[in-house]
Amino acid sequence: MMKLVPIDIDGYTALGVEVLLPKTTLLAVTAGDGYIMCGALDVGLLNDKLKDRGILAGRAVGVKTLEQLLDAPLESVTHEAERAGIVPGMQGRAAVARMAAMSASRP
Repeated sequence: MMKLVPIDIDGYTALGVEVLLPKTTLLAVTAGDGYIMCGALDVGLLNDKLKDRGILAGRAVGVKTLEQLLDAPLESVTHEAERAGIVPGMQGRAAVARMAAMSASRP
């Protein structure tokens, strides 16, 4: 089963995605041009093999719900996220708010 949930963060609407799979749940929250995701996200792959795409993303580990994903510190982020001021240790909610604000500020 898959669930899509609108999430208000600092006046922006992000989209939470929950995918129930056998023995695991994939979690992601996206806003603007980026997203944060559970431990299934391979930041190394995004930074190395897909670096030409400039993917703005962060990873939190040990989370089991969308709320936990938003409250958790990011364990790792892509190079593109670092350039945007999103760093490891930043709370997921703050990272998503920054992604949303960046997108909203563009003409």
